[in-house]
Amino acid sequence: MKNLQLKRSHAPIFWGLFGAGGMLAALFGPMLVAITGFAAPLGWLPAKAASYQGALALAHSLLGKAALWVLISLLLWHAAHRIYHSLHDVGIHGGALAKALTYGLAAAGTALALLLLCRIG
Repeated sequence: MKNLQLKRSHAPIFWGLFGAGGMLAALFGPMLVAITGFAAPLGWLPAKAASYQGALALAHSLLGKAALWVLISLLLWHAAHRIYHSLHDVGIHGGALAKALTYGLAAAGTALALLLLCRIG
């Protein structure tokens, strides 16, 4: 019997990030559009609900920073994975360059979000 050696792949990691980001986009995306695009500008919310001070207070707490970082980073990874596969669908077969650009930008955005959130208070 031959010794079959399986090739390891990083694809499950990216598919997991894509799935988690997609779930967050589906659950929170419409809510964020409704709140920031309609409810707050039209005055349908209480005065303090969409205030800068309220958002800053969220970003000052450790739990708030973690929640914002997870939300931002997973949405970035979801977008990167979707863009990478959409490039293939439209006939752009970039290979390693396309992967480096799409996933590299997601990684850079994740690191930048962490850095900026850590710099807040």
